[in-house]
Amino acid sequence: MKLAFASVALLALTLALPAHALTGIVTHVSDGDTVWVRRDDAPRRKPVKLRLAGIDAPERCQPWGAEASAALTQRVLHRHVEVPTRAVDNYGRLLGGLYLDDGGDVAAWMVANGHAWSARWHRRPGPYAVQEQAARSRRAGLFGDAAAIEPWVFRKAHGPCR
Repeated sequence: MKLAFASVALLALTLALPAHALTGIVTHVSDGDTVWVRRDDAPRRKPVKLRLAGIDAPERCQPWGAEASAALTQRVLHRHVEVPTRAVDNYGRLLGGLYLDDGGDVAAWMVANGHAWSARWHRRPGPYAVQEQAARSRRAGLFGDAAAIEPWVFRKAHGPCR
């Protein structure tokens, strides 16, 4: 419970803080809300792991996890991106946004197309609530599946994927 509260508080704080932006190429997609970015200013260094702030995608081992990962891969792999970073999470990942060169907000796209939920905290709908409501209305992706389980509920019941 304390970890969940700390995670939610950290997310709320990170969305409120000013961002520092980096740019680079997405080299790997771990799942529906985590990517690796090779920084333009450090091309010889190991890519940085980024957790997209403001969304929660299905876990790899839960229904819709593979679809979310595939959608994110198709959208960003090997593409140049801008990453306004905000903080580091409990797992050592950067937290931040992910924007394509055309200005497209990747997290908003993931929610709008039914591949992720808008991250909620303290009963607030999260930063992508408008996109989520539109996706629900269209029954897009996982929002068309009445049995789809929110990742935070899945993790609470089953623990993390191994």
